[in-house]
Amino acid sequence: MRYGCHGGVCVTIAICEWLLGLSVLLFIGRRLLLRVQLSGAKHRSLAGHARLGRLLARFVPYYEYDEAQFFRADDAPEHIGEQRRAAFMRLAALYAQRFANTVRQTNEVQGEISDLQFTARYRVPFQFSRLVRQQLNTGSFVLSSSGPTTTDLDGNRRYDLTGSYGVNVLGYDFYKECIERGSARVRDLGPVLGAYHPVTATNVHRLRAISGLDEISFHMSGTEAVMQAVRLARYHTRRRYLVRFCGAYHGWWGEVQPGVGNPVSERDTLTLKDMDERTLRVLRSRRDIACVLVNPVQALHPNAGAAADSTLADSGPRPSYDRGAYTKWLQRLRQVCSDRGIVLIFDEVFLGFRLARGGAQEYFGIRADMVTYGKTVAGGLPIGVVCGRADLMKRFREDRPADICFARGTFNSHPYVMGAMAEFLERLDTPEILARYRELDAVWDGRAARLNERLREAAVQVRVANLSSVWTVCYLQPSRYHWMFQFYLRAENLALSWVGTGRLIFSLDYTDEDFSAVADRFVAAARQMQQDGWWWPNEALTSKAIRRRVLLEMLRARLHRPWDQSAGPRAGETALDSRA
Repeated sequence: MRYGCHGGVCVTIAICEWLLGLSVLLFIGRRLLLRVQLSGAKHRSLAGHARLGRLLARFVPYYEYDEAQFFRADDAPEHIGEQRRAAFMRLAALYAQRFANTVRQTNEVQGEISDLQFTARYRVPFQFSRLVRQQLNTGSFVLSSSGPTTTDLDGNRRYDLTGSYGVNVLGYDFYKECIERGSARVRDLGPVLGAYHPVTATNVHRLRAISGLDEISFHMSGTEAVMQAVRLARYHTRRRYLVRFCGAYHGWWGEVQPGVGNPVSERDTLTLKDMDERTLRVLRSRRDIACVLVNPVQALHPNAGAAADSTLADSGPRPSYDRGAYTKWLQRLRQVCSDRGIVLIFDEVFLGFRLARGGAQEYFGIRADMVTYGKTVAGGLPIGVVCGRADLMKRFREDRPADICFARGTFNSHPYVMGAMAEFLERLDTPEILARYRELDAVWDGRAARLNERLREAAVQVRVANLSSVWTVCYLQPSRYHWMFQFYLRAENLALSWVGTGRLIFSLDYTDEDFSAVADRFVAAARQMQQDGWWWPNEALTSKAIRRRVLLEMLRARLHRPWDQSAGPRAGETALDSRA
C-alpha cells in the first residue's frame, strides 16, 4: 500500500512508471540492436577493427633474421639457401654498378628527408629489411621523363609503372605541356592570391559539366578536399558519423585513416564491409550517419587495401574485379543513401579521369551527391577539388548568420595551378584524348590477359589482375619471398613505386609496342626469380602455416626468447648488423 496515494493518482503514477521503464527498455534494446548490426557489418580483418589493429601494432616487436634465416625462412634445404644467396649477391652487384650515382645522391640527403627514411625501411617485411637496404638500393632521384619512361642520374631509362601516385593518367609529356602552356596563360598575374585569374571561371564551368554537380570549391590537396566534403556533409545533415569501407584510402587525416598509422583514436568514423547486405542494414537503421565515402578503386580489392610488398608475409589477398557486381552494389548504396538522407561522396582523387572522361560516375553510371578530384585534374600540379549539390556546398545558413562551416586555403586557387588545370580540362575534349578513352577497358583487359597467358606458358607462380590501367600482382603459391619480385622487375628497368608490386599504374599513352616491351621484361624477371630458387615449392608451406610461424616469432621476440628454426642457426649467431 502506498501512503498518500489516492484513487486515480496511484494508477497514473503506476502507468507513468511502467511507461518510463518500457521506454528505458526500448532505448536499451535499440542501442543493443544497433550495436549488434554494426558489429555484423564490420570486416573480420584488423583493417575492419581499427582500435584493435592499433592496439596490436604497439605490441609487434622488432626483430630481424640473421643471414642464414634470411635465405631459408621457409625451411628450404641448404642448397636452395645457397642458390638464393648467390642470386641475391649477383643482384646486389648489378644494383651497385647500375645505380651508383642515383644511390649516392639519395644517401647524401636521406638522413635529412624523413619521407625517404620511411619508404626505405618499409619496402619489404621488416625481418628482412636491413640487408635489403644495404644491398638493393636503386635510389630515389629521377632526372627526366619522356613518353612512358623516366631516366635516373645514371642514365637508366625505365618504363614507368608508378603512375606518380595516380597523377600520370595521360602521359608525362602531356602534363609537361599543360604546365608550360598553363604557366604562360597566367604569367602576367603571377602568384597573386585571393583574387581569381579569369581561367578559373572556365575551369568551374568545365568541372560542373564533367561532374554533373552544381558548385565547385578548390583546395590544396586531395586529402583536404575530402576533409571539406565530409565537413560540409556533417554541417548540412547535422549528423555525426561518416562511413568508410574497410581497406579504402581517403587521405591521411585522422577521421578517414583509423587504425595503424593514426596515433589518435577516431570517434566519429564507422568502418564497414564493402559489398555487404549488413552494411546497408546499418545505413537504413541509423539516424546519425552524415555521409558515406566511396573510393572506386576498391572495386579491384573489396575490403582490403592495395597490397604493399612490406606486408607480404605470405601470398596476400587475391584481388578480383567484377564490374557488374560492383555497379549493382553502388546502385543499392545510392538508393539507401537517398532514402535515408545520407550524403554519398565519391572520392575520385586517385581514380578520377582514369576510368572515363567523366570518372567513376560515368563509368559505373552512378550520380553522387559530392565528388572529390585531385592529382591529375590540375595538369600535374597540386590540387584538390570538391564538386557538389548547391544545398550541400553552402558554408553558411541564411537564417543563422553566426552558424557557418569555415574552410579556406591560402593556395586553393593559385593562378599557376588554375592555368595548368585549364589546359588539362580543355585538352580532355580533343580528338586525340577522346580516342584514348574509347575501348579503354578492352585495351587494358586484353593486355592483362596476354601477359597472364605468357606467364602461364612460362610456368611461373605469378599473375596480374587489373581495374583498367590500375594493376596488381597476384602470387599463386604461398611464399616468404614474393617481395623479392620487385627487385627483379627493377633490374629489368621497370620503375615501381615504393610499395612494390601491390599497385602498378600505367599511363594511357602506353602504345602496344611500349606494353610489349614491359611484358617481355616482366616475364624475364619472373623466370629469373623462379630459376634463382625464391619460389621453391613446399607443400607444407601454406599461408596459414606462414602466418602462424611469424606470429610465434613475434611472441618469442616480445618475450626476448630465441626461436628454433629448422633452417639455419638461431637468431643472433650471424647478426646482420655485424656485417654492415
